[in-house]
Parts: sequence; C-alpha cells; structure tokens
Amino acid sequence: MQPDSRNASGERRSRRGSRRRWRLTARYALLTIGAVVVLAPLYLTFVSSLLPPSALAERPPPFFPLDPQWHDYAVAWSQGDLGVYLRNSAIQTGIIVCGQLVTSVLAGYAFAFLRFPLRRALFVVFLATLMIPFEVTLVTNTQTISELGWYNTFAGLTVPFLATGVGTFLLRQAFLQIPRDLREAASLDGYGHLRFLLRIAVPLARPALAALGVFSFLAAWNQYLWPLVVTGSGNGVRTVQIGLKLLQGTEVSRTDVALAGTVIAVLPLLVLLVVCQKQLVRSLTAGAVK
Repeated sequence: MQPDSRNASGERRSRRGSRRRWRLTARYALLTIGAVVVLAPLYLTFVSSLLPPSALAERPPPFFPLDPQWHDYAVAWSQGDLGVYLRNSAIQTGIIVCGQLVTSVLAGYAFAFLRFPLRRALFVVFLATLMIPFEVTLVTNTQTISELGWYNTFAGLTVPFLATGVGTFLLRQAFLQIPRDLREAASLDGYGHLRFLLRIAVPLARPALAALGVFSFLAAWNQYLWPLVVTGSGNGVRTVQIGLKLLQGTEVSRTDVALAGTVIAVLPLLVLLVVCQKQLVRSLTAGAVK
C-alpha cells in the first residue's frame, strides 16, 4: 500500500472517530439537560422544605440550606397525621396493584392463547375503554359505590380500579411473544392452561409485569379526585394526597411544613423506581433488539 493511501485511510478513520465522539458528547449533553429538567423540581422542593419561612420569601431563594430545619418533618408527620395517610395510601395502592396484575394476567392470557367467540371484538372493547376519561364515569361510579354501602371504605377506593385496559393490552402483547410451539410442547407434557400460565407464561412476562406494577403504583398513589369524592371527613381511609391538601389548612399551615410533607409522600415513589428500574427499562426495550 502506498504512503498516500495509508495516510488517506488514517484520516478517514480519524474523521469517523471524531464524529462518533461528537455524537456521544451531544447525546450525553442532551441526557444531562433532561436529567436537570426532571430532577430540578425535586431538588428545589427538598431544599425549600429545609429552609425557614423567612428564607422562602427571598428572591431568588437559596439553592442550598445553610441552616436546615429538620424539625419541619417531625411537625408534618405528627401534627399532620401523615403516618395515617401513608398507611391508608399503602393499603389502597397495594390492593389496586395486586388486583390489576391478576386481572391483566388472566385477561391478557385469554386474549393471547384462548379461542372463543367474539374474541377480537371484546379486545377492541377493552382498548376502547382507554379512550373514556375517568371524569365521564365519576358520577355513575360514585352512585354505585353509595348504593353498595362502600362509601368511606377501602372497597369504594379500590374496586373501580381492579381491572385496567392498559394492563390487559400490555400483558397480551407480552404473551404473544411466547412461541406457539412452546405452548404445544407444554400441552404434550400435560400442562393445562393454568399450569402453563403460572409455570411458563408469567415468568417469561416478568418485565411486562414489573412495568405494569410500577405504572399501577404511580397512578394509584397519586390519586386525588376519587379518594376526595368517596371518603368522609375522618382520617380513617383518606389517602396521603388528601392529607397533603389538608396539611395546608391546619394550624401547622406553613409552606415549609407542607413541603416537608410533600417530600415524605414522594419517598415511596422514589424507592420503587430505584428498586424496579432494571425491570422497567427491560420492559420498555423488549422487542427492540433481536
């Protein structure tokens, strides 16, 4: 090879390497900007919860608490009854998440593997429920809950949300990724539908189940309108989102205390996302790589 051709080849490799570095730098820069945009409100809320009321009125407010006021968390927990509200939210969210996982697995498996009349039409009906805003059914659901005597109970809080069209669609798509040959081989080995579902289908669909669990948890934990409508004046079953609103109207109504309560309420969500991040990413990227 002539020296000129070797030099030209080296220059081309150098240019390609330079372009790759620039693309990688731009990619990380965009990811950094996105992370700052997402995390900045959380950081400002946490910092503001540690500032005294006088510092909150400053413009711009401090970005780092020099004298953190940790006692605001104790005030929000004790006088704001956040412990009771967190317990109620944990019970409500646990029931909803378990119910949605069970019903979505059963319905998704039926639409993926079973053959029955009007299967396609019923699946379209399931998908059509995703287009109906919850506010449209609010009055009807409230009347039904009252007639059943479930007002101000955990049954009233959870039963309308035990099934979801999103979960059914997500699990159906996950089950469709399982080869038909595997189902036929399991049938030859004596596996019925229930045994195949529990032993083979569900373990293979764990990423989708994890994603559905996270989404269901976030939606149930952040509910405000429905718990406000179907709960009474006491703290027996009221959830943490209502507790945060009531915290602003009590004798401890201070911005720093309300922000401390907000930080306490968001901690379970952060823990859940950290614990389930691998399964969540795996479910979102499933099928993207052969």
